[in-house]
Amino acid sequence: MKLNAKLVIIMLTLLVLTMLSLFTMNQYAQNDLVSEIQDSSQEISKAIQMSIEDITSEGETSRLTDYLNKARDRGINEINIISNEGEILDSSDPEKIGKKREIKKLEKGVRAATRQPAGASILSQKPYEVVVPVIVGDEQLGYVQINMLLDNIRDIQHANFIRRLFATCMVFAVGIAFTIYLARRYTEPIHRLAGDFKRVSAGDLSVTIPVESQDEIGELAHGFNNMVEKLREREVLEKRLYEAEHLSRVGQLASGIAHEIRNPLNYISLAIDHLKVEMLPLCSDKRPELEELTDKIKEEVRRANYMVLNFMNYGRPLKLRRALVAYTDILAKVLPLINDRLAEQHIRVEQHIDPDVPLLWVDQELLRNCILNFLSNAAQAMTDGGVISLGASIDAEHGRVALTFGDQGSGIREEDMTKIFQPYFTTKDVGIGLGLAITERIIKEHGGEIQVRSLPDKGTTFTVLLPLRAEEPGKIS
Repeated sequence: MKLNAKLVIIMLTLLVLTMLSLFTMNQYAQNDLVSEIQDSSQEISKAIQMSIEDITSEGETSRLTDYLNKARDRGINEINIISNEGEILDSSDPEKIGKKREIKKLEKGVRAATRQPAGASILSQKPYEVVVPVIVGDEQLGYVQINMLLDNIRDIQHANFIRRLFATCMVFAVGIAFTIYLARRYTEPIHRLAGDFKRVSAGDLSVTIPVESQDEIGELAHGFNNMVEKLREREVLEKRLYEAEHLSRVGQLASGIAHEIRNPLNYISLAIDHLKVEMLPLCSDKRPELEELTDKIKEEVRRANYMVLNFMNYGRPLKLRRALVAYTDILAKVLPLINDRLAEQHIRVEQHIDPDVPLLWVDQELLRNCILNFLSNAAQAMTDGGVISLGASIDAEHGRVALTFGDQGSGIREEDMTKIFQPYFTTKDVGIGLGLAITERIIKEHGGEIQVRSLPDKGTTFTVLLPLRAEEPGKIS
């Protein structure tokens, strides 16, 4: 329901309640007034009747005083019986008996009294005087004068006024309470919306407002959520655009310097071949050691050249040269390349290879790069030394092999877990952040996946899941 409709309903409800309250109070007041007037009329009739009986009676017994003591509660304050000559023959006030009244001043009927009666108080209403002629047959015997106060009627009117005032105040109090409730119901969500707008303006696009109503606030919340969703989509598009532009610039840079990098690599490779042919025969005593050293240099040059090609072709589809190869053979070629660095950092490598692990259907050159990336990252995370655990096991149920790489390093922060495979993301002082991105891409091109488990200051474990080649169930010997 809209806010305007709610306000109109509240105002109409207040109006109806007020009218009903006033109508009810008026009905009660009318009933009370009618009842009071009836009682007063009965008392006046009774007073007139007694006065007529007294004026027509030959006895001298007066009952006015006794009757007045009972009639004061009904507002009758004084009763006088006056002769045709104006003499007060009998009165509820004995002191007035025998006094004269001017007949000309006696007005028949009901009128306001010109003076306060003896029993009237300062707070009483203005007294009223009732003068009734006493006629028996065709003869007028005199007059009956009754002084009365309408204090009871005034009390009824006052009580009715109080009730009306109370009812009106209650109705408006309820209206004010509903208005305050409605105001809070709308102002609090608006305050929350203002706070959420500040968060969004500060760059927090994770804000979502629950839509709890169908009124203006609900529409505002729905519009806000749509706006934030559009901003999220725009942010994702901007990130993709930035990454695409970044990749494009890196590609241009890579193509520009590729020849400059590969030419020295080719020269080093040729120089190593020359040294092996010309110089090694002259060093017979150290030939085995030098030959091993030159082989390592040759292998590193070849690997560096291969990495340059991968770097240049990062945005292009990979061309896998698959072959069946034993995992232990791949490790045997990778570990010598990094053993010296690990020894300097006092890092030991432990292998836990299941003998039942079959031959892997992989591009061994690309997989070697992946393994070397995992080992390099582990070494950089273990500045105080430790153990790197290399594991391999078969998951026959899902038809895949699990390769694990665990370290005892500083771990990965929780907020960085979703970013570690993004291109150019790195937390190190050196490197361009393509190692894990390229590794993930290589594993995915093989139809596998990478899982990560990390605890701060406890270490990180990468698990590579590679599918098996069903038609080649060979085993490691």
